[in-house]
Amino acid sequence: MEASRTTGADGTARAAGPSGADRARGPRSSAKVPGPAVSGAAGPDEPRRTGPLIVTEDLGLLDDLLRLCAAAGVEPEVHHRVPERRASWTDPPLVLVGDDVAARCRGAARRPGTVLVGRDRDDPAVWRLAVEIGAESVLRLPDAEGVLVDRIADAAEGVGRQALTVGVVGGRGGAGASTLACGLALAAARTGHRTLLVDGDPLGGGLDVLLGGEREDGRRWPDFAASKGRLAGGALEESLPSVRGVRVLSWGREPAAPLPPEAVRSVLAAARRRGGVVVVDLPRAADAAAAEAVTQLDLGLLVVPGELRSVAAAHRVASALSAGVRDLRAVVRGPYAAGLDERWIADALRLPLVGELPYDPGIVADQDAGMPPGAEPRGPLGRFCDAFWTRALAPGGAA
Repeated sequence: MEASRTTGADGTARAAGPSGADRARGPRSSAKVPGPAVSGAAGPDEPRRTGPLIVTEDLGLLDDLLRLCAAAGVEPEVHHRVPERRASWTDPPLVLVGDDVAARCRGAARRPGTVLVGRDRDDPAVWRLAVEIGAESVLRLPDAEGVLVDRIADAAEGVGRQALTVGVVGGRGGAGASTLACGLALAAARTGHRTLLVDGDPLGGGLDVLLGGEREDGRRWPDFAASKGRLAGGALEESLPSVRGVRVLSWGREPAAPLPPEAVRSVLAAARRRGGVVVVDLPRAADAAAAEAVTQLDLGLLVVPGELRSVAAAHRVASALSAGVRDLRAVVRGPYAAGLDERWIADALRLPLVGELPYDPGIVADQDAGMPPGAEPRGPLGRFCDAFWTRALAPGGAA
């Protein structure tokens, strides 16, 4: 496959993607490469993101690398030797060095994100060359094509620290888990963090409704039901409705079929790669999709009203969650039955106590007036959520 590209006098080539004839012929390599639905490649109307620097004179290898960049939704810069302009070497998020030119890259400045790429599985010299140019890894095509697509897409997205992912579940029905989830998302957005609120309960009333964003354009869970493999975090974020600085993934108004766990895994993994904060509102009765969401949590919050039957119900919920949640803690909500307080309830559940969520008699009236729960930072819920993130987002720890 001969990729169409433009070449300057200095040996620099800017990739222009495969020609129509080349696309008709299909990929050069026999290995299967994830398509746009898996890798999150840019659609026809979406701008391609800045991609890696490719350094190679092997046109066959170059064609394969251009195809992988297209699958990842990025546009690379191509050089046939180490670029003379230092920034062209140091600035790209990733550098892919072909094994055909690696020996001539020994004098280039060491930089993170350098990968040596080739096809010869039996050449022991490639490992020595990798050390000499400071490569972080050696990838052999076609076997490592899937790995390389993910590496290219991650570099283009600027993947760093993953999002702090917090799940909220009620100890019983009507405990206020959805209300707390909305309050936490709004409070995180107020701090300037990228925030995604995920509605994990298909039988709930819809978090988009609770936030007042049910009329906002954007994708809902049914649109992702067929997702599997890798989704691009940026494309996911831009496709969702935005309400008060929070991206919201909720359910449509029509009855929805159960989500495959693979779809939940793909969506939450993409959301986590973007960094910031992800808040997931979980159902008490977990199906396979909710069980998958639980495995991606950094912290679970169990909301428990202050009366004995709620404590008994919450104990059963906690037992069901304990196998999947790495860190499960209690949020106790007043008012309390006689003789109970937040510490007694947390001790009875054998869970660490995050804190007491004060009773807020005005929250229903606020919602009737179009004010989402937690939107007022000076209210009881807003103060609780702000204090939670102050602790959770501090260096060293969640809550």
